[in-house]
Amino acid sequence: MVKLIATDLDGTLLPPSKIIPDETFTLIEKLYARGIVFAPASGRQLPNLKKLFAPVLDKIAIIAENGGLCLYGGEIIFSEPTPSDAVRYALEIIRGENDLHPVLSCTDCAYYEDDDKLFIETVRRSYSSLKKANLAETAVRETVLKISVWDGKPPCSEHGGKILPPKIHGLRTMVSGYDWLDVCISTANKGRALCALMQRLGVDKSECVAFGDHMNDLEMLLASGQAYVTANAFGGLKAHIKNEVPSNAEFGVIQKIKEFL
Repeated sequence: MVKLIATDLDGTLLPPSKIIPDETFTLIEKLYARGIVFAPASGRQLPNLKKLFAPVLDKIAIIAENGGLCLYGGEIIFSEPTPSDAVRYALEIIRGENDLHPVLSCTDCAYYEDDDKLFIETVRRSYSSLKKANLAETAVRETVLKISVWDGKPPCSEHGGKILPPKIHGLRTMVSGYDWLDVCISTANKGRALCALMQRLGVDKSECVAFGDHMNDLEMLLASGQAYVTANAFGGLKAHIKNEVPSNAEFGVIQKIKEFL
């Protein structure tokens, strides 16, 4: 019996328009009525996800910042921040590269400092809670869950995703989208956050379903008993996960959830 459904958003649940499908909230209500917890699991910040799922916020769990934290029942039940000295170390390396723009993702707000016009336009679309600040100082003052890096020369897998991993040691550096990558403490991932949520709910691995489309979803998919990738998923992820649903453009996750109902 399914008791928990976790899904990535961009590229997975959300179509290319990035607008949440009309049926989503109705399905979440039906899942809740049957005792099934729905958990969006995203690289997005917590304030953004709270806003996106506001109509059903009291009926879901949230895994934010690619597993940096998990919210359930109105409280943060799991958090794995990146130490301030590690953040400052990574920032120095990122600043030394062209066309890579860092954002510090903290629990309640994100911070940026670059003045690149296209970067500012992009980051303002991506974050609901955002401020300009000195990032090195912010790293000491705030609890940083991860450094999000916007790549001005996408696809990120061919630019920043190749440049930064060999240079940043002791941290996890992974492409999280077409023009974004994330840098965080090496142990932080969606899988660990999902396991913490399963423990809180008393849910066994066999009772958990997960959906994803990129490599930052791998640990979450492996932590679940039933793992699915969308047809549009990154080839490297498909090499690990064989079960497939139709693409995000075809609302494959929605179709599969309907089957569970």
